[in-house]
Amino acid sequence: MGEFSVWHWLIVAAVLVLLFGANRLPEAARSIGRSLRIFHSEVRKMDDDEKVPARPVDPGADEGRSRTPPAP
Repeated sequence: MGEFSVWHWLIVAAVLVLLFGANRLPEAARSIGRSLRIFHSEVRKMDDDEKVPARPVDPGADEGRSRTPPAP
């Protein structure tokens, strides 16, 4: 009952062509493809950023600083 048959898809395609016109459909598909490519490249960049180890914390960095305020 919840499945679409071939006839349902043909009706949906016909309605889309009538609403948007035959010229705009390839243009819309092209822009969706570009958007997906950009999205996938950004996701890959995020994954690469997570794989790069963070800079190690230098435990001796605080040795040069004094925790007590200077004497007047």
